[in-house]
Amino acid sequence: MEHAAQNLASNVGQLLAAEYRQLRGVGGEIAELRDDLATMNALLRMQSEAEDGAVDHFVREWMKQLRELAYDSEDCIDLRLLATFFPRRSLAGEIRALRARALAISERHARYGVSRDALMRRSPLLPAPQMLTSTASAAAAPNQHALSRANEQPEHSRVVGIEDQVDTLAGRLSPAVEGERYLKVFSVVGFGGVGKTTLAMEVCRRLEPEFPCQAFVSVSQAFEPSRDLKPLLRRVLEQIVKTKAENEKGIKEEGSLGDIDGLDADLLARKLAHKVKDMRYLIVLDDVWTVRTWESIQSVLPENNCNSRIIVTTRMETVAKVCSPASIVKGHFIHYMEPLKLEDSKKLFLSRAFGSVDASYPTEFNDVMDNILRKCGGLPLAIVSIASVLAGYKSSGSIDKWETICKSIVSQMESNPTLEGIRQIVTVSFNHLPHELKGCMMYLSIFPEDYEISKDRLLCRWITEGLVLEKQGLTQMEVAESYLDELLSRNMIKANRLDEHKRDQSYQVHDLLLEIMVSKSLEANFVSLKGGRYDGMSYDRIRRLSIHDSADVGAYSTSKVKVTVDHRGTEEVNLQHVRSLSMFQLQGHKLLDQLGDFSLLRVLDLEGCEGVTNKHVRYACQLHLLRFLSMKNTNISVVPPQIGNLEHLQTLDVRTTLLDHLPETVTKLERLERLKFSKRGLDIKWVLPRGLSKIKALRDVGLVRLGNDSQVAREVGELELLQTLDLHIGHETVDEEVLRQLALSLSKRYSLRCLSLVDISSAGKMLNFLHDLPAPPRLLRSLGISGGISRLPSWVGSLTYLVDFAMMGTYLVGDELLGVLCELPNLKTLRASWKSYREDELVARTNHTFPVLRDLWFGEGVLPKVLRFEEGCMAKLETLELRIRSHELETSIVGIEHLTNLKMITLKGDKDNPALYHRLSQLKDERDRRPKSNQFQVAVKYYL
Repeated sequence: MEHAAQNLASNVGQLLAAEYRQLRGVGGEIAELRDDLATMNALLRMQSEAEDGAVDHFVREWMKQLRELAYDSEDCIDLRLLATFFPRRSLAGEIRALRARALAISERHARYGVSRDALMRRSPLLPAPQMLTSTASAAAAPNQHALSRANEQPEHSRVVGIEDQVDTLAGRLSPAVEGERYLKVFSVVGFGGVGKTTLAMEVCRRLEPEFPCQAFVSVSQAFEPSRDLKPLLRRVLEQIVKTKAENEKGIKEEGSLGDIDGLDADLLARKLAHKVKDMRYLIVLDDVWTVRTWESIQSVLPENNCNSRIIVTTRMETVAKVCSPASIVKGHFIHYMEPLKLEDSKKLFLSRAFGSVDASYPTEFNDVMDNILRKCGGLPLAIVSIASVLAGYKSSGSIDKWETICKSIVSQMESNPTLEGIRQIVTVSFNHLPHELKGCMMYLSIFPEDYEISKDRLLCRWITEGLVLEKQGLTQMEVAESYLDELLSRNMIKANRLDEHKRDQSYQVHDLLLEIMVSKSLEANFVSLKGGRYDGMSYDRIRRLSIHDSADVGAYSTSKVKVTVDHRGTEEVNLQHVRSLSMFQLQGHKLLDQLGDFSLLRVLDLEGCEGVTNKHVRYACQLHLLRFLSMKNTNISVVPPQIGNLEHLQTLDVRTTLLDHLPETVTKLERLERLKFSKRGLDIKWVLPRGLSKIKALRDVGLVRLGNDSQVAREVGELELLQTLDLHIGHETVDEEVLRQLALSLSKRYSLRCLSLVDISSAGKMLNFLHDLPAPPRLLRSLGISGGISRLPSWVGSLTYLVDFAMMGTYLVGDELLGVLCELPNLKTLRASWKSYREDELVARTNHTFPVLRDLWFGEGVLPKVLRFEEGCMAKLETLELRIRSHELETSIVGIEHLTNLKMITLKGDKDNPALYHRLSQLKDERDRRPKSNQFQVAVKYYL
């Protein structure tokens, strides 16, 4: 894409400003190359914004040559910046050769008459999204876009048009027929984009009270039993077996799942069978492609004679008939997805384009809307894709935009509502993305099919790869978040459900959309893939290499390697120019042993790769251009001092490893922005070192411990860009002076957005220093306090941007828990965990308005004998979660009827807990007393 040329122009400027200004003859050549590349950047951007149909094959080939030249030029400059000595003649020769290539490409442009007009749209269908302003006020306050995420759609809008199908399938799964307690398998059949996954998810949500043990796992076309059965079983276990509550130190105890890392598929299957032997479970296997895949999974799923159910979604009727053979006789266990009726299609379209099925809109849109819906053929994915494109054009003056979009949809859909038709429509949605978002969207092709991509990982990689533009007054992370929100609002990606702690948001890409992204990425040499379903290397120089699963990857060489490309024969592929390497093969392979030879590598992502060892960390420390290094969830135990040599490193992620500490040389990483550390089991040992303030760029640091060192506490306040801090205090005596310095430091850091403080001392009195903050960080969005404190600091009630607040072990009394927080204008989530409150009655009073609170969560050891909700309190509350212990049988929940907006109550506890069942009965009675239109759901989840 154009980003290589854009980044290169910046690096060339570095050379011109440095020593090569003094080298006669070379500086001028570099300046000329810079100008050439600036022009290329403009042309590449124009091509990105052009309609697919407006660019012929010659123009595409010409653009490929420009991209490759931009990449090679960037490599040349980066190698020069890396080298301690580089002969003038050698550099001059490289630059002149690159300029000669640029001139040759330009001459071809003139010779064959490529018109600039061919790259221009008649009129852009969508302007660049108004993601963030670049005003001074935007820098002074957290962007409001982040305070209302695009994925916060009303629950009903996700199932518009398929309510009848949900009722039908849920009704078939629900009844427990006397004498028929065996496991039953139901299949949902339909081609991609017709809504199978949405239907299955909504049925699960609907039946949660009847099936407390649920798991939803994606299978995908590339499923290989010998490789994928173990991780699939692990995902099932992790969803069915819930984690226990946090202990008194704020550390989450290991749940009854235990250590399953070393278990093979057979042992995992036995463990699963043991956990659900007396439980009614519901498991969804999404996207099963072959009978062989089904048979391999079926062989390890437990049959417990408890009226359990399995739902299989598939595109293949032959698979469905094997999964649900009873349907051959009864016609009962296979559900065939039906396209939406025109009326339902219109409801779905309106809900996505205008925000509501009852939204008013200009009558001029009726004809073109009906035309669009007919072409979409009742297919939800197609309807949502087009509606998302048109969501920015709601006025009557936009009718021409609607008509243009309608013409862009291939008329084939009217007579051929198939998979290819959906691809055409989804491609239209991609083509009309702003150019900034196209590169970010194509970048998702790096990840395997059905892979859950964490938000933090994705945004950091976008930034590192240069896909996020700089905007004055805003951090790149804020700009990246706006990109993500825009893609969510356009339904190009989907957000998975948050975990119970509202922390780790993850995202997925629909497999049809992923196919399109892979195709475009391979064509442009944006990404090269090895292994898995999408295996393709179309160029002799690989820039971004993503390895999924392949038996022959060990044959790779960093010089040249023989690979088969698109079944067209054998070509030599050069890996010396790889700038991004991503491993999704758990066991690793021989290529890891050659890491030190990847001299141009900027991104190394080995998250979850079990084959990574300490020697690979040493190899990574030789990659001096490295900007992103993730060894999260690996078994490394040592990071060598040479980590300090990675002067360009921006992200270091070593969470959930076996590391006890990091070397003090990390303080040499002056460009490091994100430092993520934790030892597996959350046994925090690494103490922040002196010299921390030398990491001037640091924005995000955690999980770390503050020792008894006032200098380090003072240095925290010198990190001027710090936005996220997850800090543990204790394990040893901490002097008053250290806490005083920490209070001063936190007061200085007005840039802080997320702050978590955990007292892990035996006395549990460390956090009272928070009362002494001279000035609180008023731009906080997320605040967590874990540990003994006399009362909540009064300044918490002034945090007008606070969205999420969590507390644990605070031992609050009276009105201290709710009274301080009740007027916060942006607080949406409140979580009170272990021993946050210690009186017999907790009252949400009428004046506890909580204007936008949606989620309220009480963990174990919090519930008093009486939990009371007065009329008028928490008017916007939608979900209430209560963890109930066995001795809390006498706990009374009073005033649920006053929570008029309540949608869901979830109870959690042990299976043999009588208090839980007592409370369940009470809540169901209250639900049934409400009008049907205002009833809430009640769900139960057990610790097994």
